[in-house]
Amino acid sequence: MSSPKGKAARRGQPSNLNLPNVLTSIRIVAVPFFAWLVLSGKGTDTGIMWWSLVVFAALMATDKLDGDIARRNNLVTDFGKIADPIADKALMITALVCLNITGRLWPIATVLIVARELGITAWRMVQLNKGHVVPASKGGKLKTVLQSVAVALYLVPFPGWFAPVQAVVMAAAVVVTVVTGVQYIIDSRRSNRR
Repeated sequence: MSSPKGKAARRGQPSNLNLPNVLTSIRIVAVPFFAWLVLSGKGTDTGIMWWSLVVFAALMATDKLDGDIARRNNLVTDFGKIADPIADKALMITALVCLNITGRLWPIATVLIVARELGITAWRMVQLNKGHVVPASKGGKLKTVLQSVAVALYLVPFPGWFAPVQAVVMAAAVVVTVVTGVQYIIDSRRSNRR
């Protein structure tokens, strides 16, 4: 009886057991630990909040790292294509919800970002089932960077005078998130009409 690794190799696809997929899996498994840190720190325990920032930064770094390794070494797999965006969204949504629970972030920011992320993901799946591939949005990278920086700023236990800076960066992340979500739908509809 042949192994799954052997079957994947015969089909010309890399095995699912590779470094990028391991990094993606670690990211998913580490999300509850990250949530525990944020909730334990409550925005006031300086030591724990710094640790939550370190974990968040490390998990975000593995997101770029696993994609770079997969593309460079031709290790792109169906598992990776599904698990990587799940890991990204799980981490970002968890960060936003935990910041809300601890009272560090306004609920409207979380509602808008989470609604956009889950809504566009569901919409892309529906389009895919109809045979329409929705390409990545041009502003997607900017959205990810702004969201990451905004969350990182809220994780750092800065004194109260820093709150306006945090708010401005988060507001920019929310605006770009909503605009790119709308752009996704407009661009997709245009391409489907051709």
